[in-house]
Amino acid sequence: MLGGNEDFINKITAPEDIPKERRDEILAKLAQEVVDRGLAVPAIMFLETMKPLSFIGSQFMVMANPIVQVIFNSKLYWEITVLLEDRANVENLIQEIERRS
Repeated sequence: MLGGNEDFINKITAPEDIPKERRDEILAKLAQEVVDRGLAVPAIMFLETMKPLSFIGSQFMVMANPIVQVIFNSKLYWEITVLLEDRANVENLIQEIERRS
């Protein structure tokens, strides 16, 4: 399914499986992309309103994985999907976007 890269899906199944340093790096990179594109305010509003549904949203990302992997780095996409399952990581992303904007 993933062209031989299935190993990380078996190893990363929960937010706790991603080391804190890597989590912080991913959230910082994602926040910087949002700020660079001038989407800080809409992103914060979206994330705040969708925070209670973060797990459901991450499951939609799992469903979209086969399509998205054609365009994006599959491992990074999977790590973001797993991170966004946890509301605390969504809040950390919001705070990082606010700090950078």
